[in-house]
Amino acid sequence: MLVVLSPAKKLNLNNKNFSKSSVPQFINEAELLINTLRKYKPTKLSQLMSISPALANLNYERYWSWNVEHSISTSKTAVFAFDGEAYAGLDAASFSNKELEYAQEHLRILSGLYGILKPLDLIHAYRLEMGTKLKVPARTPARQSHSGGEKARSGGGSKKNLYDFWGDKIGNEVNVALKNQKEKVLVNLASSEYFKAIKPKKIQGEIVTPIFKDFNNGYYKVVMVYAKKARGMMAAYILKNKIELIEDLKGFNDSGYCYNDAASTKNELVFLRG
Repeated sequence: MLVVLSPAKKLNLNNKNFSKSSVPQFINEAELLINTLRKYKPTKLSQLMSISPALANLNYERYWSWNVEHSISTSKTAVFAFDGEAYAGLDAASFSNKELEYAQEHLRILSGLYGILKPLDLIHAYRLEMGTKLKVPARTPARQSHSGGEKARSGGGSKKNLYDFWGDKIGNEVNVALKNQKEKVLVNLASSEYFKAIKPKKIQGEIVTPIFKDFNNGYYKVVMVYAKKARGMMAAYILKNKIELIEDLKGFNDSGYCYNDAASTKNELVFLRG
C-alpha cells in the first residue's frame, strides 16, 4: 500500500532532521523551475501566485537562495519541513526511527517544485503550488544575477503550466513505488489539485480515496480544515500500523471519525464525525 499526500504552503524550518536522508528524484527539473521563477520580480510573483507582497518578497528571496546542492546541513527533510494541517495530523515527530524508515517506502508527497518526494528527501524552502500557471521554457534559462542581469533564454516547446511540465513523470514514479508494494493499492490523501498531476487513469493499481465529513448545520459535509488534518491522521494510521488491505482502513477512528458503509463506495471510503 502506498499513500500520497499534498505538500503544505506553510513550512517550519526549525523542526528536527532525521539522521538519514535522501535527495529528490527530480532535482534537475526543480532547478529548471527555480531558474524560471527567478525571472519574476516580487510584484509579478504576487500576481502569478495570488499572494501578498510580503509573501512574494519572501519567496523571491527563497528562489535566489535555492541551490541544487541538498545536504543535511543546508536543507530539511520534507516530512519535517511541511507544517500545514495534514502534517499536524501526521505528526512525524511522533514516529520512531523504524516507522520513518517504513514511511520512506510507503509515503509520497506530491510537489509543484520537486514533482514527488519521499518523506526523507531533502528540500529547500519554497512555494510553488501545482495549480500555478507558470510557463516553463523547454531548456534551462541562463542564470541571472540577483539584481536582474541577462534575460533567460526561451527555447521552443515551452510548457504552458506545471501539469504540462511534469507530464507523466510523477505518475511513472508512483507506479515504480507501487510495484514494490505487497498490495498494489494507492491511498489518495492529496487534494484534487495535486492528485490529478499523477494522471490517475495511468496508475497501475487500485486507487482508494478516504473522505472525511463533519456534521454541520443539519448535514454531513467536508470541512476542509478538519479534512486536511484527518488526511494526515489517516496517513499516520496506515504507516504506524503497516496497513496493507483496503478493508483494514475502515478501522480508522481517530478524533471521533467512524467509517460509514452506507455512504461509501468501493473506491471512496467515507468517515463521519458528529
